[in-house]
Amino acid sequence: MNNNTPAKNNLTIKKFIPGIAWFFVVMVLLFTPGNDLPEVGDWFTRIDFDKFIHMGVFALLAFLFMFPIGKSELNNKAKAQYFIKITLCACLWGITSEFIQEYFIPGRTYDILDWSADSIGAIIAMLVCRKLYLKS
Repeated sequence: MNNNTPAKNNLTIKKFIPGIAWFFVVMVLLFTPGNDLPEVGDWFTRIDFDKFIHMGVFALLAFLFMFPIGKSELNNKAKAQYFIKITLCACLWGITSEFIQEYFIPGRTYDILDWSADSIGAIIAMLVCRKLYLKS
């Protein structure tokens, strides 16, 4: 391949299937009515453990979409731009899901701290992927 030929794009939809599958798992979890959720102990709510769950769920969601980009033959600039776009999409999905919970899911409410935890998780995934996949 000479310098004028662009790198072959090795990204296919198959590589994003884990991210897509996890998106639907997350959607089911987020949109389960409040009375269908298991009761948790007082310690769970006292330490806001659910915020760590939100961070982990959204970190994995963002990572699963960033992973194929990171492993692709795209240049660093393109990868970094995709990592930012995926992070922003995950943050947008987090706030959207909070509004859906507030207005459409019985027994669920809007919680800005949940959205904050979702966003922190997505940002952590971006930072990890930048460290793993961007060559210096």
